[in-house]
Amino acid sequence: MSDALKIYCKNIEEYVDFSGGETLLDIAERIKDQLSFTPVCARVNYKTEDLRFPLFSPKHVEFLPVTTPSGSRTYVRSLCMLLYKAVCECFPKATLRIEHSISHGYFCHLSGIGEIDNRVIDSLKKRMTELVEKNLPFERKERLTKDVVKIFERQGLDDKVMLLNSLHDLYTTYYRLDNLCDSYYGQLVPSTGYINAFDLQCYHDGFLLLPFDPHDITKAATPVCQEKMFATFTDYVEFNKIVGISNVGELNKAVEEDDSAMVINVSEALHNKRIATISDEITRRYKEGGAKVVLIAGPSSSGKTTFTKRLGIQLITNLMEPQLISLDDYFVDRHNTPRDADGDYDYESLYALDLELFNNHLNALLNGEEVELPRYNFASGTCEFKGNKIKLGPNSVLLIEGIHGLNPELTKSIECDMKYLIYVSALTTISIDNHNWVPTTDNRLLRRIIRDHKYRGTSATETIRRWPSVRRGEEKWIFPYQENADSMFNSSLLFELGVMKDRGDEILRQVPRDIPEFGEASRLRKFLSYFAPISEKYVPSTSLIREFLGGSSFNY
Repeated sequence: MSDALKIYCKNIEEYVDFSGGETLLDIAERIKDQLSFTPVCARVNYKTEDLRFPLFSPKHVEFLPVTTPSGSRTYVRSLCMLLYKAVCECFPKATLRIEHSISHGYFCHLSGIGEIDNRVIDSLKKRMTELVEKNLPFERKERLTKDVVKIFERQGLDDKVMLLNSLHDLYTTYYRLDNLCDSYYGQLVPSTGYINAFDLQCYHDGFLLLPFDPHDITKAATPVCQEKMFATFTDYVEFNKIVGISNVGELNKAVEEDDSAMVINVSEALHNKRIATISDEITRRYKEGGAKVVLIAGPSSSGKTTFTKRLGIQLITNLMEPQLISLDDYFVDRHNTPRDADGDYDYESLYALDLELFNNHLNALLNGEEVELPRYNFASGTCEFKGNKIKLGPNSVLLIEGIHGLNPELTKSIECDMKYLIYVSALTTISIDNHNWVPTTDNRLLRRIIRDHKYRGTSATETIRRWPSVRRGEEKWIFPYQENADSMFNSSLLFELGVMKDRGDEILRQVPRDIPEFGEASRLRKFLSYFAPISEKYVPSTSLIREFLGGSSFNY
């Protein structure tokens, strides 16, 4: 072992000596007095690694706190394995499924034990706390996949067995906690003692797993009411069960058995049915004297635009006359755009819109006047008028699409009974396996990377760089208003990540290795590697995913 090896530690902007074979944890311990936080993972040459990662050559290292995106994901994954360990010890015959994020936590379901009540929750919390106090190590292991399959078979993890068999990897990485093994999409903390804030609470027919509060990492997050969101998730989870595809292993098996066309057709049919149902409700409300203005909101890359166009078609079949307006055309001139904390243009802000002009136009239209709609020129950053005039007829309904549609401030001059509010988001309900869900934000980010690369000439590097600002804007301007919706539409499609896989991977490969965005690109490529590729030849031209892939019959 050489004494001359060095890493460059970004946190302290110094080179640090190490001996070959030392781990990141060893180095973090030596320089802990120079760090203002307790690291939970680290970026090594911009790729996230756990702290037990051994070093044998010079590296660029940045230790990460729990408050960073990578650190938070590492903490939550570790918390999930802690929960799995407690379930196995307290209720050995139960099957744990961590389904999706909701209400500042993660919805979990236990089957095989009957009703989930406070007695069950208290038992799990008590055992988890005991495991934290023992400070047991999360041991990272790597073995031949066939041997890992045998381990998971013995533990009854059939979902993981199916996934591993579909991937055809020679070796598989997994973690061991005491005598229990599990696999996770990413890194874990070194030991259970790192998990110092969590809670469990009964929630519907399951319970919430609550990690730390991002505003105070010493305490557990407090749930918020998201009943409409939960109902939307639940509907789609049930749909997945009926189709027989609840996780990636089952999806990959369907692809292998050449059932891709069926999966696509059924998923598209579900979208059609849901859009038709919303259209019927709008029509009913309109005929009762309301719903003259339909506002469609949702976060970036949720598919709002295509949804709005398809809703318009359904309304026509109900003998309505939809008029479409995009809030993006009401951006203020670029030099008047608000700035975010980093000094960049904050296009997610409500005040990036010309609210006065928008409300003047809206009131004029409802009063029966003709209005010339603006068109925002994104190249010049200015608002233009090119003779696009509209006037509402006796059966006209305004469809207004944009991220702020559910914010009461946007349409404060319009009476509530005149408005119908729709929230659109890609609420991914398929899981990688029972302990690893598919993050909705990752789904949307991949959509945006592909769309921006194809239609806006924007590299994956730039899209990834801008994404944290987009997310901050969503947290401030969109998510607080989602429960205001009269209807929610889940724009995710069961098959879409398989369809996006090859194209997404190709674009992500172009991210240079020597920049920070490489780490996120690598993580997303790893995520896509779980999915078998699905040909887009069976995806109809009206599909919502065509907004991102191309080949749509709609004009954008």
